[in-house]
Amino acid sequence: MPGPVVDAEPGPGGGVIRFSRSELRILVAVNGAVFWGWDGAEPEPSYALAGRCPEPDPRAVLEPDKDGGWRVVAERVTVAVSRYGAVEVRTPGGVALRRDLPPRWWEPVGGGPARWMQRSEVGADARFFGLGGRSSGPRLPGGTYRLWNSDPGRAFAPGEDPLYITMPVQLVVSDGGTHLAFHDSSWDGTVTLREGEEGAGSGHDRAATSELRMQGGPLRCWVMVGTPARVLLAWASLTGAPALPPAWALGHHHARWGFGSEQEVRRIVAGYLEHGLPLDAVHLDIDHLDAHQVFTVDQDRFPKLPVLAEELRRDGIRLVSIVGPAVKALPGRAVYDSGAAGEAFVRDASGKVVEGVAWPGEAVFPDFTHARVREWWGGLYEERLAQGFSGFWHDMNEPTSFTAFGESTLPRSARHSLEGRGGDHREAHNVYALCMARAGFEGLRKLTPEERPFLFSRSGWAGMQRFGGTWSGDVATGWPGLRASLALVMGLGLCGVPYSGPDVGGFDGDPSPELYLRWFQLGAYLPLFRTHAGLRAGRREPWEFGGEVLEHARVALVERRRLLPYFMTLAHLARRTGAPYVRPLWWAAPEERALRDCDDAFLLGDSLLVAPVLDPGADRRAVQLPWGRWYDTATGRAYEGPGQVLVEAPLARIPVFARAGAVLPVRGEDGGLELEVWAPARGRTGGGLVVPDGGDGWDEPEIERYTARWTGSRVVVEREGGDDGGAPSYPVRVRGGG
Repeated sequence: MPGPVVDAEPGPGGGVIRFSRSELRILVAVNGAVFWGWDGAEPEPSYALAGRCPEPDPRAVLEPDKDGGWRVVAERVTVAVSRYGAVEVRTPGGVALRRDLPPRWWEPVGGGPARWMQRSEVGADARFFGLGGRSSGPRLPGGTYRLWNSDPGRAFAPGEDPLYITMPVQLVVSDGGTHLAFHDSSWDGTVTLREGEEGAGSGHDRAATSELRMQGGPLRCWVMVGTPARVLLAWASLTGAPALPPAWALGHHHARWGFGSEQEVRRIVAGYLEHGLPLDAVHLDIDHLDAHQVFTVDQDRFPKLPVLAEELRRDGIRLVSIVGPAVKALPGRAVYDSGAAGEAFVRDASGKVVEGVAWPGEAVFPDFTHARVREWWGGLYEERLAQGFSGFWHDMNEPTSFTAFGESTLPRSARHSLEGRGGDHREAHNVYALCMARAGFEGLRKLTPEERPFLFSRSGWAGMQRFGGTWSGDVATGWPGLRASLALVMGLGLCGVPYSGPDVGGFDGDPSPELYLRWFQLGAYLPLFRTHAGLRAGRREPWEFGGEVLEHARVALVERRRLLPYFMTLAHLARRTGAPYVRPLWWAAPEERALRDCDDAFLLGDSLLVAPVLDPGADRRAVQLPWGRWYDTATGRAYEGPGQVLVEAPLARIPVFARAGAVLPVRGEDGGLELEVWAPARGRTGGGLVVPDGGDGWDEPEIERYTARWTGSRVVVEREGGDDGGAPSYPVRVRGGG
């Protein structure tokens, strides 16, 4: 343990506090984020940070505190350090949000990196969110969660842990306020959460706790305090703005492992066109590759892939290719030979290349923690672009190896560059996919500089949003899998990854028509809207489930197409503010306890509330409404929140509500952009933001701000800051009553 305080030395943004057996550096950055590091740990090097560490806040002051401790006082936060090393984060009003008890280290017998444990206390009423992609949530129940990116090797159900994306990122919501805590170590570890208990009085409360145990790495932490929006803004400024998907990537994607041939792809696309169903992308899985080898094409089954891609593109449909990290260990193949020549593959301590087993058979794995290897790999996407692909889907990048090394990944002794510092797989494992995503993203930036890359990845780590998004992975077909799909998207959004979605219908099995339709209806309101299934699973085309499901699916697809300008606006806002598209109901009112525990509905931006049907046989459902007036978009009926309402949820649709006063950009009947305005309550005003963007380039359109208010008997909509007297730039359609 640190021992008692010895002395302290002020420095930029805070200073260094020395204990008898350790030292603690505290820095408050200009964006309000707090950093502390034990035993000389600095903010850099870090795979999570985007660029350099933010500048220290020159106004933050280190000063003595009571009982021999010290504190750093800044505008947005106060950090108090006790004489034995407990660190407490307080709001400017003095409310304690988090108390990290003195850490403990263990030196392993025989040497090696020190293991450490950090226990934290938060309010008894606090709720935990985050930790990456977790299937139980979005509010995380008490229990132990592992920090080790893992392929479960089968379709997973709720509660299975860990999954493909783990992050030591916690978002904590309590009566006292909201904060995000990030322990910046990529090593294996566990987080044990315990819910608090509230007694008759504050003196009888038992704090909620989080206990983090890590197998190595620096003991360093970032904490951001404020409203949820301010916290995610600070997080994005620290770890990087989310990548902006091209406009087409916000449409509907159809994927399957097992298309098998160009003829089958054409048949599926013809079915969409014949039934009048919008389709924006088709994804090809490993069966289009030559013997499952990355950056190849099976010429027997896909003899004219560029021609197919061009045909689809003429119909407004893009091709997306799967890309895995495993390279078949076969001399004479271009990818292997060029990688071997450049010493690109992971080696063991003796210098021998590590071989595993993946879909192509015996395989080797690039060391993406080396800049030179990332540059080599990024250049390989030229082959994919030449085949006509417009987007890329990274899979099996935990990384997964079928070899029995004791677990289904590379041996922990495997050596990695780690940007020249050197280390082994214990440290590199969790950032492997993050570095692969960086390689692909940066390579595509060079190869197609005029277009925004589209890339999403099964695995990743803190900061992965800089390079793209993710999806659920192999979620099990079933009603529990449907519920887990929503939990994953919401939890990832609160970790700074706004673009994600599930395999609609589930990865395995045969969904019933009802389950498929309810999954499809949910997917239509999530950022990545993709049907997908495994090799031996049932069909996923809407017309395969009967005429009734087909018609209801058509309604969902048409509504998604109509809302594309709103999704594009949310994508631009996510890039600029870090706010996820899909937000928990408590986003604007974290002090509302009833909303904190609601896990079956969500806000889509500020304007819409979506209440999916997650249980079989339901034709109505209860919906918890936040404060304000909300319109049922199907019936136009107004409801007043906060409170719970019971609404109809027929098979034809799921309940969706619009906030009174909302101004939404939507696609009009003529294909142009129009403003859908939901009447504000009498005596109140409303508004909304619009970012017009129908392209795939790098232009950053201006944010247009609109207000809506009653003037006499009509609703008037005005654009702020316009040169034409506030007249809207688009046609306006007002819905709802006064």
